[in-house]
Amino acid sequence: MGDHDGRIDAEFAALPLKNLADAALDAARTLGADHADFRVERVRGQRLALSDGKLESLSDADDSGLAVRVVVDGTWGFAATVDLTPEAARDAARHAVEVAKVAAAMNTERIELAPEPAYGDVTWVSAYEVDPFTVSPKEKVDLLAAWSAGLLAHPAVSHADASIYQVKECKFYTDGSTTTTQQRVRVHPELTATAVTETGFDDMRTLAPPAGRGWEYLTSPHGKHGGWDFPAELAELPELLAAKLRAPSVEAGRYDLVIDPSNLWLTIHESIGHATELDRALGYEAAYAGTSFATFDKLYRLQYGSPVMNIVGDRTAPGGLATVGYDDEGVAGQSWDLIKDGVLVGYQLDRRMAQLKGFGRSNGCAFADSPGHMPLQRMANVSLRPAENGPSADDLIAGVEDGIYILGDKSWSIDMQRYNFQFTGQRFFRIKNGRLDGQLRDVAYQATTTDFWNSMEAVGGPQTYVLGGAFNCGKGQPGQVAPVSHGAPTALFRQVRILNTAEEGKR
Repeated sequence: MGDHDGRIDAEFAALPLKNLADAALDAARTLGADHADFRVERVRGQRLALSDGKLESLSDADDSGLAVRVVVDGTWGFAATVDLTPEAARDAARHAVEVAKVAAAMNTERIELAPEPAYGDVTWVSAYEVDPFTVSPKEKVDLLAAWSAGLLAHPAVSHADASIYQVKECKFYTDGSTTTTQQRVRVHPELTATAVTETGFDDMRTLAPPAGRGWEYLTSPHGKHGGWDFPAELAELPELLAAKLRAPSVEAGRYDLVIDPSNLWLTIHESIGHATELDRALGYEAAYAGTSFATFDKLYRLQYGSPVMNIVGDRTAPGGLATVGYDDEGVAGQSWDLIKDGVLVGYQLDRRMAQLKGFGRSNGCAFADSPGHMPLQRMANVSLRPAENGPSADDLIAGVEDGIYILGDKSWSIDMQRYNFQFTGQRFFRIKNGRLDGQLRDVAYQATTTDFWNSMEAVGGPQTYVLGGAFNCGKGQPGQVAPVSHGAPTALFRQVRILNTAEEGKR
């Protein structure tokens, strides 16, 4: 595993984790809890940003604490503290039980959790080579400054912004039968070139997604070891931006679309990832983030998309931002079908949702973004499967007479039921008679979720598959953010409605 060799961070491992857990769980059970679980977390973050090659900001954050969650007579209780002592752990357990007893008067639905096998004492570390927190800030600044200088050397580039956000998450969990100690690392590098002319301005961003990788993601040559080939992409970016400035505005209408994974991941996230969270489908998120058109009565009935559409929920993908060994309820990471041959066949579940609807077992979708928050049902890596021996992106483009090739994500909009949407992108290329024919501007595609996915005629092969994603999927009250990846191959969609965003903006 490289520099970290699968080891848990020494400072975190040195904490009296099991003593704290014993104090909390013993207190909770003595006070009558039917279920109790305990977490200690340390979440380190670092943000570093450059503007035109010069350091603009550098910030570090460290969030540590412990949390106790209980079920008392069918009602949740929760408490947390930053004090990592056995006395504080016992106090947190007492407070959690008190919360449950007070909340019982308002509770209308008994909390029951689906069973999960006991795994004993287990350790899991994510797939990375170099811990980014072992790399000096100077080395990071030097790399981003050099990349920025390369962009600024091109006459089309007026400004260059570069940033890196990194997180190291250490987490200890136990419910008395399963005890997990886990560590995962994630990085989010981003570079944007901006052109300013007499008639306006435009920008273009790298397509590199955030990843559950270490510093090697930025530095591995030619994209090896889970890395991204930044030098190759940055070498092309200025000319692509210059061509975008000269590109004509799209004519609104219906076009065949070939969509790259760098754009399609976000459409998957919004129209499938959120829509197949069972708590949303059952109405538990209605007050804050909306519900879902994919309601529980549509399970095994809804033709979500075309027969080439196969979507999996996955907590095991190497490099995935939502990949874990075990979730925050002690459920082992797994992979399962959400949509099979275009039909809705599953949901994302935590232990409460799984028990509520008779699924028998959770598929490991509980996560809390800090020790001060209670775990919520959160999204797995939700991904579109490629076709075995499927076509390349060039093959898909060759099958289009009049269409648009879309790369990169930008703005988006979707309704509260995840049904009506529109998405834009970073780069748009006109397709004529099976060939790319220059760039276009002002493009957005608009559809309903089911119309869009039923228009998907073909998906590319594994060679076109890329994991996209985001650090900041929001959900819950109080709000929490969660990292999540979405894999996709390049895919072909027929006759999708295209809007001209410049014209729409004048209305």
